[in-house]
Amino acid sequence: MKLRTEMPELSGATKWINEELTKNDLVGEKPTLIHFWSVSCHLCKEAMPEINELRDEYEDELNVIAVHMPRSEDDLDMGVIEQMALGHDITQPIFVDSDHKLTDAFENKYVPAYYVFDEEGKLRHFQAGGSGMDMLRKRINRVLGTEK
Repeated sequence: MKLRTEMPELSGATKWINEELTKNDLVGEKPTLIHFWSVSCHLCKEAMPEINELRDEYEDELNVIAVHMPRSEDDLDMGVIEQMALGHDITQPIFVDSDHKLTDAFENKYVPAYYVFDEEGKLRHFQAGGSGMDMLRKRINRVLGTEK
């Protein structure tokens, strides 16, 4: 997905956990961070506390959405996904993408992966991998127009 590309519709979820949202719920009011993760991804588990910290710190300024992207058949067990979400304090809405519908719309191939959209729903930053949380925070601050 190229920078400045419009956020895809959030459709095709196998299930939503915590809350179901649409693109219209996200665009227009505040920027959005969409992060892809998987229950079998060690780096995702390591990064989750930092994502949760961002979610809580920017609660009034930033939408945060999780997308569970299975990497194998073992990642499709809804009970395991729900337990992992609970165990890692993922309280933000989770789009369970067992059929890779949103993954394909994003042209995403990685977990963890982070997409930052501005309030108009245009992609402003993408990064993948377990490191670089400082860079992600800088990009979020840039989109928010704040320096924390």
